Formats: sequence, structure tokens, C-alpha cells
Amino acid sequence: MVKETQWTTVVPAAAAGERLDRFLATAMPEMSRQRAQALLAEGRVQVTPAAAPSPRAAAALPPTCRASTRVAAGDRIAVLIPVPQSTSAPQPQALAVPVVYQDADLAIVDKPRGMVTHPAPGNPDGTLVNALMSCCRDLSGIGGVIRPGIVHRLDRGTSGLLVIAKNDASHRHLASQLSARTASRGYVALVKGDVHPAHGSIVAAIGRDPNHRKRFAVREDGRPAHTDYRVLAHWGAVSVVSLKLQTGRTHQIRVHMSWVGHPVVGDQTYGRSLRGGKSAAIPQAVRNAVEQLGGCALHAETLRLRHPRTGGWVGAYSPLPGDLVQLFAAAASAAHGTGSADVARFSWAVASARW
Repeated sequence: MVKETQWTTVVPAAAAGERLDRFLATAMPEMSRQRAQALLAEGRVQVTPAAAPSPRAAAALPPTCRASTRVAAGDRIAVLIPVPQSTSAPQPQALAVPVVYQDADLAIVDKPRGMVTHPAPGNPDGTLVNALMSCCRDLSGIGGVIRPGIVHRLDRGTSGLLVIAKNDASHRHLASQLSARTASRGYVALVKGDVHPAHGSIVAAIGRDPNHRKRFAVREDGRPAHTDYRVLAHWGAVSVVSLKLQTGRTHQIRVHMSWVGHPVVGDQTYGRSLRGGKSAAIPQAVRNAVEQLGGCALHAETLRLRHPRTGGWVGAYSPLPGDLVQLFAAAASAAHGTGSADVARFSWAVASARW
């Protein structure tokens, strides 16, 4: 028998008329609309109407609802969320993933570049989830059996900090912080070109690219997206930028930086070739370092949030990994000459403290 946890809510007046799957994805920030649709298809969602139906109408009501069901103000919704079981969950694998902080409610890990966050077609194992199954005894089940504990994600080519939920209550609390923008996530990136102005905000909605379904793009009908940035250093054809997410859309930093004409170095999806266009001036030594990187020059360096049980602040910091240190050093040395590699190692850290 599959173990389950139950989540309940009452539909507010402002949400009246919304599709049930869309409402669930909004009310439970840690749940995607696709995941909500899957739970609906499995019969794990029940809606009790606010207005009591007649006995005959009540007898005709289905025990579960469809994704297209329209909710009404005052409706009570119950969602049964399956707890990951060892027979269906990814298998534990002893993979090298540093655990920066851990207690009974959450863990903060430092994901290496090249590791996928959770199993997916083409990546059934060797993921962060496989590593978590090995080093963390308990994980929340809200994300489903293939995404236990996963509150938010990092792209395969991005390194850095992720928070992991170890129970459902923590998962909901952490996800609500990300949705309400009370949690702080800081990134550092090497981008193409000289970014002007030196600090500002990129506010542009993001949605699926209509021409490439695996990509995202800035679109008027997309979901709101907000990225703050600050230039830390400019080295010839590239700049070091500190970024803060105010929202958490898929590929948000990569899409936003590409949209303003300064794509992340090493981004094969949203960036341009290092040999053409605005990137023609990038030195060969830097191009060689990018090829060795095997991903985007993007690192999730800071994470600060409220502890779901105590309410106190929990913060973590991840220094630049070695591959990015080498890339930054190559860029700084190419721009300022031999001996300037230390600029790449330390100047960005000093400037990032100004946030």
C-alpha cells in the first residue's frame, strides 16, 4: 500500500473560476502544473464544493476531478501526495556532493556542474536525487517519487547551492519562501560583452519558446520574471556579474542575460558562438577554458532563507569551483596581462558583499 500525506486548502475568492490544475500549481509553489495534472489523473485530488449540493446532485458528483474543472470560492480541496517508496524511488548512489548544512528538516548541498538534479529521460541515474537517497535518510514526497526533497533546481551546466526538504511541512514552507521572494539566492556569472548600466534589474516575463519547445524566451504572455544584477568586473570581451533572483523561472538568468545581449559564457542554448558577432574579441585562451568547462559560467554562490521550524535565518556560501576559477583567471589575465589572475579569484567576492 502506497503511503500518502494530505494537503488541504480552501479556494479564495480571487481564484474563483481558475482551472483546477492551474490553481494547484499556484497554491502549492513546489508543485508544477504537470505534477498537478498527474495527481489528478491518478485520482488523488478531491474537491468539496462550498455550496452544499442537493442529495441527488451529491450522489452524482465524481469522487475526483479533472484538470479542467473550474474551482469556486470556498471550495475545499484535498490532495493526497504519495510518499516516495524504496521500490519506486531512484536507487541510492554514493556520489560526491558536498553537504553544506543539514538538520532534521532540510539540507543545503553544493551541486557540481554536469550533474542533473533529478532523473529524467536520458538521465535515469547519476543525479543529485540518487546522491541524496544515499546521504539523507528522509526526504519530502511532494515532488513525487523521482524528485524527493527537490524544492528548486539548477540546470545541469550550473553549479552551486540547492536547498533540500526532508519532510513535507518543510517542503511547503521552503517553497512558499521562494514564491514570496523572502528567500535570497545569489549567483555569479561570466557573461559576454561590457554590461551597461553597471547595475539594474531585468523585468521581463518568460514562457516557452513557441519555436523550440525545450527552450524558454521572453514573451508578453509568459510568467513574471525579475532578475537583479551588478557588474563586478569587466575584462575585455567579458564581464563578471553578480545576480539575484527575485523569481525562479526555468533558465531565468540565462534567458534574461541573453535577452539583454549579454549571454552567459558557455551557454550552448541561449548564447552565441565565441567566434562570431559580439564575441569575436574573446581571446583563444579564454575559449579554451570555456571548452574545458563543459557548461555555463554560472554558479549559485549564496542562499539565505528562514528555517521552516525555528524561523531563524539559515545562510550558506559556495566559493567558485576550480573550473570557474581557471576560466576567470584566463579572462582576467588576457585582459590585464600576466599576474592579474588573482583579480579573477578575489575581486568578485569583495564586490558581491555590496548587495
